[in-house]
Amino acid sequence: METLVCAHCGAALTGPVTRVRFPPYAHRDVGVGMLPALLDAGTYAVDPEPSGPPWRLWGELAEGEAEARGYHAPVRAVPDGPAGRLLCVPADATGTVLVRERTDGFARMACVACLRPVGTRHDEWATWQGVWLEPGAVRAVPAGPDRPPVDWAELVRDRSGPPPVDARGNWSHRCEQEATMTLVDLLLAADGSPVLFEHRAAARLLGRELGHYLRTATGPAKRCALHGPGLPLADPHPDLALVPRHPQTGEVWPAPPGVRAVPLDVEIWRELAFADDRRAVRVSGPLRAELERDDPLPPHHWRPVFFCTRLVRDALARQSAVRTPAVRAALTARARAPW
Repeated sequence: METLVCAHCGAALTGPVTRVRFPPYAHRDVGVGMLPALLDAGTYAVDPEPSGPPWRLWGELAEGEAEARGYHAPVRAVPDGPAGRLLCVPADATGTVLVRERTDGFARMACVACLRPVGTRHDEWATWQGVWLEPGAVRAVPAGPDRPPVDWAELVRDRSGPPPVDARGNWSHRCEQEATMTLVDLLLAADGSPVLFEHRAAARLLGRELGHYLRTATGPAKRCALHGPGLPLADPHPDLALVPRHPQTGEVWPAPPGVRAVPLDVEIWRELAFADDRRAVRVSGPLRAELERDDPLPPHHWRPVFFCTRLVRDALARQSAVRTPAVRAALTARARAPW
């Protein structure tokens, strides 16, 4: 565990916090309402890359090619933030104070002891709530051993957090962003080949959108199955396996040799692997005791996921594989989608 302190005066800006995986979509605006914090209390994450628009993709395309193919570069130039910015939840930033002036729509924050600026607080419309601390203004000081991560068996059983699906059958915004990142990994793993899903729920979640990107794919299809704790792979093994990613450590459940693991958020994986897929039906007469009697019935993901096309392009733009013909063909096939 670490305590984040002011680099100028050494005052503590947070209590002891544990470093976790950085959400790669933390900079994206999502939806049309107020969003929750991306991280749990008592944790922080470090952005490994500069933030801002992915100019790399647009610069590598020939002049005019982006517009001809329907790519939409960001309409306003956002200066890149430095790599190494630290993200934590507002409740953990107890040693900071809000500054009256605002920058780019976000509230500036300063050290409560010396009043030096240390970062910004994001709590605007359609923006993930969080405190972004600048790497030059903050340093991490050891504060004892990390809490042991939750083991896989407990993760599979855990239902304590907010449900991934609301009462209207919509996936949460966070799960939709995670599913979009899995779509990116699937595109890279497919490498220009069609993908055949062997798990019905996974096919419903990802199959249609992936098919839009791979509509020009040729060659033999790559088989993709769901794999993880309590869900072994059947023989013969598939080419690809959707496996859960540990939310704290970022560890990916290992796949057998010869099978490429494609990470999937553990909440989505759990929902696909172990959710009851039965539908309510009308019956006449009294119900048997063993039949489900929940009223209302538990939430079920009957609405499709909204995949953010711009997030797909931004994520691929940061990959060296964006230069390959397979990824270029996938982007061209989905080029006309505005979002």
